[in-house]
Amino acid sequence: MTKPYNVLFLCTGNSARSIMAEVILRRWGRDRFQAFSAGSHPRGAVHPMTIELLKRLHHPTEGLRSKSWDEFARPDSPPLDFVFTVCDQAAGEVCPAWPGQPMTAHWGVEDPAAFEGSEDKQRELFRRVYFLLDNRLKIFTSLPLEKLDRLSLQKRLDQIGRAKLAEGEMPKTEPAT
Repeated sequence: MTKPYNVLFLCTGNSARSIMAEVILRRWGRDRFQAFSAGSHPRGAVHPMTIELLKRLHHPTEGLRSKSWDEFARPDSPPLDFVFTVCDQAAGEVCPAWPGQPMTAHWGVEDPAAFEGSEDKQRELFRRVYFLLDNRLKIFTSLPLEKLDRLSLQKRLDQIGRAKLAEGEMPKTEPAT
């Protein structure tokens, strides 16, 4: 077994999307990936609906916290293999220099934490964002990373970032652990 790939998901607040991606990759990536998340301007707490949804989908939530991307730019930080931005604002910011030479891609999704409207509609958006990230991460974890040259891999990462759910598509059942 080779060392796991280190993957960092970035967002501005690190309270919803990047946290979901971190947790989802832990499920699908198992021993192949080590997942982290951070924000350029962390909110300081994980959004309660993020925790609620993750628990409902049988993900462990212990230890999840909103943290700054500065934690991953220190010399003693794990060298990163991949850095994915999951929000448009973080994608446009000047990022720190990451240890390692990570491949990067933008996988922007709508921010459910910023939604204004009924709680039911917000929960629906949280679920939709979750399943969009889940779909992208299933594709990512199925890639034969060892067999792809850097240019081909970058092309695939960019394609994954454009992957969408079909209009109205959302799994009817919740995944088993």
